[in-house]
Amino acid sequence: MHTGPSAAFCGQTVSWLLEIQQPRQPRQMLTREVLVGGRHVTVLLDPHSYDAVVWEPRSRLDFHAYAVFLMERIFDVQLPHYNPGDEKSKMKPTLLHKELQALTDAMYTNLRTVLLGDTVEAGSGWHEMGLLEFSYGFLLRAGYLTQYGVEAPPHTQESQAQDRVHSADVFHTFRQLDLLLPKLARGSLSAGDKDRVGKVKGRLWKLLSPTRLASRAHRSRWLESYLLHLEEMGVSEEMQARALVLQLWATQGNMGPAAFWLLLFLLKNPEALAAVRGELETVLLGAEQPISQMTTLPQKVLDSMPVLDSVLSESLRLTAAPFITREVVADLALPMADGREFSLRRGDRLLLFPFLSPQKDPEIYTDPEVFKYNRFLNPDGSEKKDFYKDGKRLKNYSLPWGAGHNQCLGKGYAVNSIKQFVFLVLTQFDLELITPDVDIPEFDLSSSSHRYEIR
Repeated sequence: MHTGPSAAFCGQTVSWLLEIQQPRQPRQMLTREVLVGGRHVTVLLDPHSYDAVVWEPRSRLDFHAYAVFLMERIFDVQLPHYNPGDEKSKMKPTLLHKELQALTDAMYTNLRTVLLGDTVEAGSGWHEMGLLEFSYGFLLRAGYLTQYGVEAPPHTQESQAQDRVHSADVFHTFRQLDLLLPKLARGSLSAGDKDRVGKVKGRLWKLLSPTRLASRAHRSRWLESYLLHLEEMGVSEEMQARALVLQLWATQGNMGPAAFWLLLFLLKNPEALAAVRGELETVLLGAEQPISQMTTLPQKVLDSMPVLDSVLSESLRLTAAPFITREVVADLALPMADGREFSLRRGDRLLLFPFLSPQKDPEIYTDPEVFKYNRFLNPDGSEKKDFYKDGKRLKNYSLPWGAGHNQCLGKGYAVNSIKQFVFLVLTQFDLELITPDVDIPEFDLSSSSHRYEIR
């Protein structure tokens, strides 16, 4: 266990503890086959060949079994006739275009409610707080209010205070479950852990029950569409509540930790922090009104932050470690980019782990373990998209959001939310690390969600 530095924001100081394990660089090979729990797992290591997997028809390579495992084993969700493809097609329109803008606008409002409201209530001066708790808490609370609704109108100081109290209750309850998810996924809960998980889940099911949510205002179209989808499948209200807890984890569980790493890298790299602050100052100078009167951050403003975009891409490259897994439904010959083929057997599992390659590949990224805030910027300030391996340009040079049929539908919402959070934090608060000389802790791959173990 490593003791990390602390930070302070305009009055709030931030401390954190992380336990992390650094992965070894992979040997130069295209695939590797391992035996796990009696099952053959083929690990594909060549990023040039990833498209052959992520766009393979579901009739040959399928994510369905793993999705069902997550639902049933971890969240106690059983949906009749569950079809992830059908669910995805119904939910996708609620996260794009005008619906994305509606989510982005609501998220900015709710971030201001919880972030600025909590700090006003805390009073002036410096306050100490864990950096992960700070990032994770405020983003999940605002995200919950954005998707699941706020107190009934009118939008008053009293209703905002109620939103802060209620969202804090949801976050702290959810966080208890989140900390036990790695053990739950591995099936290694102690008797005491099982008792705690049962109580926490029961509390979350009550907080997110459809009956309780029915009275909330400004519910997202995403929530309305998802509840309608569950009702059309004939899902009971009790099971709907469980599914809504699963969706809280799926939609909100990564943004806070991602923002934590981004802020940490900035606080440890003064040049990067100065570059981002300079960019945000330029944004404010071009704004039509002072920040205190800004009720939204328009998409064109969010899209005009190339330095912050590069910082986010670099922090995700260093810390985002999704397993992209597929069940082999039928015997097939998997084509590689170099012309070779690998035979896969029905019933086996295929795994991509882009954290090792491309994201940590020294042939693709110079000094891959080092944070470089401008790594994804061209000299003219535009986004850099040209990265090479074996002399060939890579299409998939970083995959924090997954790829192909199962790419994250909420990427746009997540990116906008993280950027709005960083914008508010850096323009409204002063942040300082209490122990600035402590090294950045290594990243932990032992978590089942491949995020972060915090103790």
